[in-house]
Amino acid sequence: MHTPQRYTITAALPYANGPKHLGHLAGAYLPADVYARYLRGRGRRVLFVCGSDEHGTAIANQAIREHVTPRHIIDKYHAINRECFAQLGISFDIYHRTSEPLHHQTASDFFRVLYEKGHLKGIETEQYFDPQAGQFLADRYITGTCPRCAHPSAYGDQCEKCGSDLTPTELIDPRSVLSGSKPELRTTTNWFLPMDEYQALVESYIKSHANWKPTVYGQCLSWLNDGLRPRAMTRDLDWGVQVPLPEAKGKVLYVWFDAPIGYISATKQWALDHHTDWEPWWKDADTQLVHFIGKDNIVFHCITFPLMLMLHGDYILPAQVPANEFMNLEGEKMSTSRGWSIEMDEYLRDFPDRQDVLRYYLMSILPEQKDSEFTWKDFQARNNNELVAILGNFVNRVMVLTHKNFEGKVPPLSTDSPSEAAVAAAIREVPTGVARAIEQYRFREALQGVMDLARTGNKYLADTEPWKLMKNDPQRAGEILHTGLQICANLCALLQPFLPFTAASLAQMLNIEVPSWNEAGNAEILSSGHSLGESRLLFSPIDDAVVEEQVNKLKKKADAAKAASGVSTDAEPKEIKVPVQKTAISYEDFSRMDIRVAHVLEAEKVAGADKLLKLKVDTGNDVREIVSGIALHYTPEEMKGKKVLVLVNLEPRKIRGILSQGMILMAEDSNGTLTLVSPVDDAPAGSTVK
Repeated sequence: MHTPQRYTITAALPYANGPKHLGHLAGAYLPADVYARYLRGRGRRVLFVCGSDEHGTAIANQAIREHVTPRHIIDKYHAINRECFAQLGISFDIYHRTSEPLHHQTASDFFRVLYEKGHLKGIETEQYFDPQAGQFLADRYITGTCPRCAHPSAYGDQCEKCGSDLTPTELIDPRSVLSGSKPELRTTTNWFLPMDEYQALVESYIKSHANWKPTVYGQCLSWLNDGLRPRAMTRDLDWGVQVPLPEAKGKVLYVWFDAPIGYISATKQWALDHHTDWEPWWKDADTQLVHFIGKDNIVFHCITFPLMLMLHGDYILPAQVPANEFMNLEGEKMSTSRGWSIEMDEYLRDFPDRQDVLRYYLMSILPEQKDSEFTWKDFQARNNNELVAILGNFVNRVMVLTHKNFEGKVPPLSTDSPSEAAVAAAIREVPTGVARAIEQYRFREALQGVMDLARTGNKYLADTEPWKLMKNDPQRAGEILHTGLQICANLCALLQPFLPFTAASLAQMLNIEVPSWNEAGNAEILSSGHSLGESRLLFSPIDDAVVEEQVNKLKKKADAAKAASGVSTDAEPKEIKVPVQKTAISYEDFSRMDIRVAHVLEAEKVAGADKLLKLKVDTGNDVREIVSGIALHYTPEEMKGKKVLVLVNLEPRKIRGILSQGMILMAEDSNGTLTLVSPVDDAPAGSTVK
């Protein structure tokens, strides 16, 4: 496979209309950062660009709500979001602003080229006008009922519930955001991109990228099947990039025309700052352009912006758009306006020293193929059961034993025993699998691959028990610790894209620079006799009280938001359809069922079966395999390490040639969605259910 000379990586420009929440972080910025850090570690040339999207109605609306100017809003939230990204280790090469003069010039020039080539057409249309506010209403100044799904609060350009691409006149019962009144239609002229005329061109581009994520590719085909329509590229608005035509006074560029050009203007600014040329990053065929976005931005990054680039000429097109799904919060959709969210700055205030805990948790539940859910209880469990108990525990044991028994120096290795050879093989193999997953944008799988090396280390220590050998066979104990330290050094290299602060702390403990990715896989990164740094704990447990405080805080914030909006806090009860109760059974019938807590050790998909997972579980009495039809609801990565309830005395049967010895207990709702019936985290494997 050809390796590009350089990579231009973009993360969706966040609106500077408020702090960004953790769903935004997981959707675009964190996976983009992991990808950029990985490529840099491989020695690739990378430019990672982002910045604030500071135009459009989202900014103007927020200024109205806060009774200030749009400039005040963008200055305030640009600074907050930029600082949050920096504190969380998001390694942008530049974090620019679309309010900068360089961007205004770049966007204006881009518009002018398309206009002069005849790709933009001035069209007189009827547009909604608010007589009370005395101005035309851009699409985000209008809300109403979606004609596709009947959502009552769709915007004039898009329904955020069903994702439909809309125009203001399609809305049912439209209302002005400015005054709340019903707007009236008046005639105005705006410049349109006649996308319908370029349907074949866009189709050819999209169909050449069938390797995109199924959700991305499928959504693009859906829009194409519906037929592309002309899209207005200007707006009757006073906040934004002025349309560079004398007859367009009082009009600005549509924010989704100007915003993606922000990637280009940010590159130009970076090039000026570094006294280099910007064009190879956008015009060289040997550059790969990758957009990291959320699924609500797919149409603009996969259809509108590529078409703009094609019509302008000379520009490369996006090679990959690994859009993620949404991340929900404690059972509900994350929403800043409803107070049901955790903002980045809020998290950093409450957990100033746990940046990597957040990075780890979000990467563990990244909504790559379907919506995922953040819960504080799961956040705590991942920290305590994985970061503390697996990764931190392994590093701590190796470091403490080496300092205590070998004066903090790497002991020599003079043996070639099978156990050391097996560990060396694992060290060599892990980077390849992790790299493959990252390059295919499967970040959850990649992170678990790194953690598997820590698991290998823990098993190696448990099998060899060096602490028991210190007195009678110190040489052998030293060889074991030598191997353990090499695992630590490799973890340091492999963790850097995911947990950069942890990698830096571990490197300090090992008294080395963080190894590059290309050094990972080497079973002798540390030389014998090398002096180690001071040992300290990488992670600390999170108490139940901390979790309870965060859940209560979230509920109070949501209640405050409801009160401020005037919405009653008494939610209407939802009608839940439940199955009719089955025929009664005797207690003796129930007592014959042996239901136990089991620990999922391994999980993988069953070849040729979309719905089946093969699980290897520890029931407390034995380790057995179970085939379960839950693959549409849980990935192998999600299942690995979970505690589940198993009917262990169910008669075994073969499923797809695999002997399944038990049944995983699940809850099924009226929509057919399956949810694990899970025991509490501290229930040991083998515990019985009565």
